[in-house]
Amino acid sequence: MTEFLFDGPDDAKLTILLAHGAGAPMDSTSLNAATMALTTAGLRVARFEFGYMASRRSSSGRKPPPRAATLKSEYIAAIDALNPMGGLVIGGKSMGGRVASMIADQLHASSRIVGLLCLGYPFHPIGKPDQLRTAHLLEMQTPTLIVQGTRDSFGTRDEVATYALSKAIEIAWLEDGDHDLKPRKAIFGFTAGDHLLTMANRVATWTSELIGQGRR
Repeated sequence: MTEFLFDGPDDAKLTILLAHGAGAPMDSTSLNAATMALTTAGLRVARFEFGYMASRRSSSGRKPPPRAATLKSEYIAAIDALNPMGGLVIGGKSMGGRVASMIADQLHASSRIVGLLCLGYPFHPIGKPDQLRTAHLLEMQTPTLIVQGTRDSFGTRDEVATYALSKAIEIAWLEDGDHDLKPRKAIFGFTAGDHLLTMANRVATWTSELIGQGRR
């Protein structure tokens, strides 16, 4: 049975379902901070864990993350278990967002979701910029927002600028942000809190637009 962490107003018109990255759980420091920022902006957030990560809580072993594609059915099962009353945006941190992106179009076509949110999309493995994970993003039909740090080691702004991505994908760049969206304060004067606030406000505006489009 899928277990969720819920944050934000219960009566929100839209829920954002987030999955974790490959190496950290749903209550990691990074996801906790992102969730707090999103809920402060008035958004409702639900988080869940894939089986391999959940098993680490009750086992002394440390199961490695499986291939992202093998987790698609688990993500769909989480959506089934969540059964949200209002609109639903799926996504996640890093690998979690990548898995969600693999199932987004089929769910959007059947009106089960209204959008896709990726916090730090892993466009390629670290140090391997030629091994792109973008093939399915070329024809993406689901309204998508990717929030990405400009120096993310999984895809910098200069690298992503060369990719042929679907017009359904918007990218919100955070100056000097890393894979956790954190900047180097000493260089640009931004703080992690500044970037999280910018992220949350952008997501709030984007989701409001999605809700508005659904009413037309």
